[in-house]
Amino acid sequence: MEQNLSLYYVFHTVAKKGSISHAAKELYISQPAISKSIQKLEDNLNTTLFKRSSRGVTLTADGEILFQHTRDAFDTLEEGEEILARHHALGVDQLRIGVSTTLCKYILLPHLQRFIKAYPHVKISISCQSTYQTLTLLEENKIDIGLVGEPAIQKGFYFQPLQKIQDIFVTTTAYLEHLELRSGNGDLFQTATFMMLDEENITRQYINRVFLEHGVEFSNILEVSTMDLLIEFAKIGMGAACVTQEFVQEELDRGDLITLPLGLTFSPRQIGFAYRKHEQANPVIQHFLDLRGNLLP
Repeated sequence: MEQNLSLYYVFHTVAKKGSISHAAKELYISQPAISKSIQKLEDNLNTTLFKRSSRGVTLTADGEILFQHTRDAFDTLEEGEEILARHHALGVDQLRIGVSTTLCKYILLPHLQRFIKAYPHVKISISCQSTYQTLTLLEENKIDIGLVGEPAIQKGFYFQPLQKIQDIFVTTTAYLEHLELRSGNGDLFQTATFMMLDEENITRQYINRVFLEHGVEFSNILEVSTMDLLIEFAKIGMGAACVTQEFVQEELDRGDLITLPLGLTFSPRQIGFAYRKHEQANPVIQHFLDLRGNLLP
C-alpha cells in the first residue's frame, strides 16, 4: 500500500474533479503523468476505476468504493493539519464545545469547572444551540465535541453516554386544585395548559411521539423558548410544564412543584458527548472525557 499512496492521491484528485485535465492543473503535473498513474493503480488493484469519455471521466462501481475510502482518509489528514495549525497559531491547546443552553447550565458547567481546574492552559470556547445544530457544527468541524441527547447513529461520530434524564410534567398543587374546581374530574389533556419547548426542539419531538403513540391530543399548548422559563412559569402556576426531572429535583423535594398525574410515563433518555471518530486520539478531548465520572454527584 505504501507504494500506492501517491497513486491514491492522484486517483482521489481525478475523482473529485471528474477530469484528468483539471486534476493535472491542481497537481501541477502533466496529463500523461496522471493517466500513467491511474493506469498503474488500476493494474495494481486489478480493476478499472474510471470510465473515460469525451466529456471527462466517471467512476466505475469499484472506483466509487475506493473513492469513499480515499475521501475519508484525506479528510482525516486535512482535519489533522487543521488541528495542528490551530495549536501552533494559538500556542496552546484548545477545545471547542457545542451544547444547548439548558444542558450547559445544568450538566456542563460543573464538569467544565473541574476541567478548567485540572487543565487551565486549555483555551475553551462554547457555542450554544440545539442538538441538531450542534451535530451539524460537528460535521462541519466547527466544534470539537458536543453535549447532546443521544442522536440517531451517524457515520463518523462517537457517542459517549453520560447519564440518563427523565422527562416529566410538573405544576403546582394550587394549579391542580384550581383546575379540578373549574373542570371537576375532566380530562387533564383537554383542560390543563401544557407548556412545552418549541417544535424544533429534540425533547419536544420525543414528547410528541409518545403522545401520538397513546392517541393523546391537547386543547391548550403554550410554547416556551427555554427550559428555565418552563420551570419558572410552572412555579407561578401558569400550567403544566414539560421539564427534565433532574433539573427540578430540588423544587420537587421542597413541594414547590409536583408531578402531574398523566397516567403515562416517558422512557429515560440518554445524554452524552458526541465527537468525530477522527478526534478519538485528540488528547484534549480524551482528558475532557476522562473527567466525566466526576460530573454526577
